[in-house]
Amino acid sequence: MTTKRPFGLPSAKLIVIAAVAGILAGAVAVYVRNVGSGNGADGGVAGLFSSSSGACEGAVETAKSVSQFSKGQVAAMVAAQPPRPISLVFKGADGKELKTADFAGKTVLLNLWATWCVPCREEMPALNALQKEVGGKDFEVVAVNIDTGSDDKPRNFLTDYKIDDLGFYRDSSMGVFNVLKKEGLAFGLPATLILDRKGCLISSMNGPAAWDSPDAKALVKAAIGL
Repeated sequence: MTTKRPFGLPSAKLIVIAAVAGILAGAVAVYVRNVGSGNGADGGVAGLFSSSSGACEGAVETAKSVSQFSKGQVAAMVAAQPPRPISLVFKGADGKELKTADFAGKTVLLNLWATWCVPCREEMPALNALQKEVGGKDFEVVAVNIDTGSDDKPRNFLTDYKIDDLGFYRDSSMGVFNVLKKEGLAFGLPATLILDRKGCLISSMNGPAAWDSPDAKALVKAAIGL
C-alpha cells in the first residue's frame, strides 16, 4: 500500500480533516455558480439522472456484490438504491468536453478533488497506484479536479507528486460538484462514485480512502466483475 503522501498524515487524522473539509467545501459550493459546465446552467438536477427505463436492471446484482465489500478502508461506500444512469460533463487534458458516456465499456471510479482539499491531496497517490495496478480496458480511475481558475495549479500538483498514471480531467466551474451535491452524492471533498460499464451509478462515498489497500482493490474488482 502506498505510504508516501503529500503531507504524510496518519489515516485517523485524515478522517477528521475530511469531516472539516467536507463542511467547508459544501459551504463554498453553495455560492459557486454553475456556468458553462454542461451540467445544467441552473445548478439543479436536470440532466444528472436520466429515466432508468430498465437501463440499469443488470446493475442491481453488481451493486449488491459491491456492497459486500464495503468494509475496512472503504466502509463508507454506500450502494446506490437503485442503480441508475448518470450523465456528467467535464473536460479532458486537451480542454475538449467529455461525458461519462464516453467511458462506456469501462467500470469507472470517478473521484472529485481539488488542490486546496487536504484529504484529496493525501489520497491522490493511492488513486494513482490503483490506476497503475488495475487500470486498463475494463477499468479507469477518472479523477476530476474542480479547482477554479487555470489548469496550472492542478497540473503542477500532479507533476510534483508524480501522479503519472491518472488522466487529467477538469471542471473549473465546479458544476459537477454542485450537481452531485444537489443529488445528495457530494457533501464535500473528496467524493467518489463507481459507475458500471453502462454508466450506471453503483455506489458512492464521501471522504478519503486508502484506494491502494486490499479492501479497496477487492471492492473495485467486484465492481468490474473479476
